[in-house]
Amino acid sequence: MGAATETRLFIDGEPCSASDGGNYEIFNPARPSELVGRAAAGTPDDVERAMQAAHAAFPAWAAFSYSERADMLRKVAAAITQNMEEVEARAKVFTREHGKILFETRLEISRLGERFLQCANYGERLAQDELIKAAPNDTIITRQPRGVAALVVPWNWPLAILGAKLPQALMAGNTVVVKPSANSALAPALTLQRVAEMLPPGVVNIVTGSASQIGDAIIGHRHVRYVNFTGSVDVGRHVMKVAAENITPVTLELGGNDAGIVCHDADLSGDAFQRLYRAAFMSTGQICYALKRLYVHRSRFNEVAEGLRAALNAQVIGDGLLPETTMGPMNNTKQLKVVTDMIAEARAKGQDVHELGQISDQELFETGYFQRPTLVFNADPSLSVVKHEQFGPILPILPFETEDEAIAMANDDQFGLASSIWSEDTDRAVALARRIEAGYSFINAHGPSAMDNNGPFGGFKKSGIGRNFGYEGVLQFQGYHSIAGSPGSLL
Repeated sequence: MGAATETRLFIDGEPCSASDGGNYEIFNPARPSELVGRAAAGTPDDVERAMQAAHAAFPAWAAFSYSERADMLRKVAAAITQNMEEVEARAKVFTREHGKILFETRLEISRLGERFLQCANYGERLAQDELIKAAPNDTIITRQPRGVAALVVPWNWPLAILGAKLPQALMAGNTVVVKPSANSALAPALTLQRVAEMLPPGVVNIVTGSASQIGDAIIGHRHVRYVNFTGSVDVGRHVMKVAAENITPVTLELGGNDAGIVCHDADLSGDAFQRLYRAAFMSTGQICYALKRLYVHRSRFNEVAEGLRAALNAQVIGDGLLPETTMGPMNNTKQLKVVTDMIAEARAKGQDVHELGQISDQELFETGYFQRPTLVFNADPSLSVVKHEQFGPILPILPFETEDEAIAMANDDQFGLASSIWSEDTDRAVALARRIEAGYSFINAHGPSAMDNNGPFGGFKKSGIGRNFGYEGVLQFQGYHSIAGSPGSLL
């Protein structure tokens, strides 16, 4: 498959090796013996250098006007998306290190560019102060960047999720230190370096490596003024504790166990089952706001069951680089075990379990981290696959009689990230969506392919705090600053 990809750190405008020269290997989850590349294994000393660089670069970056920063973000968007040969090379590295199909890696790269453009377009709005002319004072309410932002990115959708926080932090006037996940670091590091090269030295710094070695050094650094983390609840809880030592504010986008509700009047014609398939199984189900529990009105249950069976049986499971593949492997053995344990539990309890899809290469399937897409019909609500986030290609389907019952089941969960309502009656669908405890709700769709990035995104309950995306996502990286004077003195 060619020479192994080598990535370095990027600090203060320059690529560099880890301070001790260390690196680590990343293998292809479809072909676990195949070395994809080596990423620099950053140390606490490297974190210190990156923080110092970001801290030193902050005053000048913050002093740029919004329009100046917007112009630079537009140039970044062009740089990372318009050279198709370079884009394709990064996409192939991404597919090999992560496992997801090539179409999805290309999509992620394009989404990152789109989100830089989107944030650039907020420039004029961001530049407007709020002016209050009323006794006893004239007041100017403005905002200012916080300083150095630590951005921690997960392995599942690293480039798309970078697009939820990196351009927002930069547009707000912050400098950043980015830590990609060790499980998927090569394509993010290559892409981030391209971004960093387009900006003044120190504005974007990249430190790859093990979270156990450098995670706390980043989150707890004295120069960090904001932390934006995407990942698991357990790690998010730890991030919050470490940040609390310095009273550093955080945005945490954590787990999800997203519910979808198919009403009695849902339109299941056309591509409806393809939308349901993508909602649950895109990226082999490894998406925080994938559809993870499907509640179906009993009158439509058999129709949904058969439609999803057909959609899943049409999928081809294999190496994500091959054009016929529609579902790749899972990223790592830990997450694969979570899913296979859930399937084993459901079978042991006599559940109606269906493992579906076509295997393109049986030998490859048996050696790689593969799992066929799986449905659990009439799932017992006490099953792990219903109660816990699967983060893999398995979907429990449960019937309901009334909409009140469906809403109660959807809300009976520790998470509240996203949800969906499937109905022809848009007004009623919106009314039902308003009753779901979730930060984002879709109508007749679900997941990344349906998301409007102009809306803020984040969760309730254990799904996290704060918001990414949209204008509000930029504001998370700023603090309000009120300036008051006597009546008539300022306005």
